[in-house]
Amino acid sequence: MAFPTTEQLAELIRPVTESHGLDIENIRAVPAGKKSSVQIALDSDERPSLDDLGVVSQEIGEVFDDAEAAGSVNFGAGYTLEVSTPGVDTPLTAPRHWRRNRGRAVILDGQKWRIGALSPAEDAVILVGAGGEIRELAFSGDESAVVDIEFNNPPQAELDLSDMTYDEATTWREDNK
Repeated sequence: MAFPTTEQLAELIRPVTESHGLDIENIRAVPAGKKSSVQIALDSDERPSLDDLGVVSQEIGEVFDDAEAAGSVNFGAGYTLEVSTPGVDTPLTAPRHWRRNRGRAVILDGQKWRIGALSPAEDAVILVGAGGEIRELAFSGDESAVVDIEFNNPPQAELDLSDMTYDEATTWREDNK
């Protein structure tokens, strides 16, 4: 049996992650000398705590050990498992990423914006710029945005605008052109 692919690992762990309400954001598996390395990034709308990740990690480890004992996967001489959440440098590539980071600053095409509400169909998001500019970003799959770490409190006006519903923000934008 060859070293498992990320697709095989995702299929193995999906029942565990779904039972905990977690999305698989990334899997990186690398055969590395005597011990292989398996890194799994999980997330949910309710950010998982370290305790939650510890429980899930234990369950995933048991699934991997059982699969290896059954001969369906082979990690070589062993593996190191790391289960975490995606880092802030992870690009926002799906509507759920934008929803989970609402109110945070983001860099998109070299400009800083604050994430507002998603459209009801989750095919667009409201972005709030400095000075109260509101923009609607329709998702195309080509967005290249990352969360911007802020060390100071953001302007209250930006927070207020990013807190509006999608309909309120689009109406506000039309009224303030």
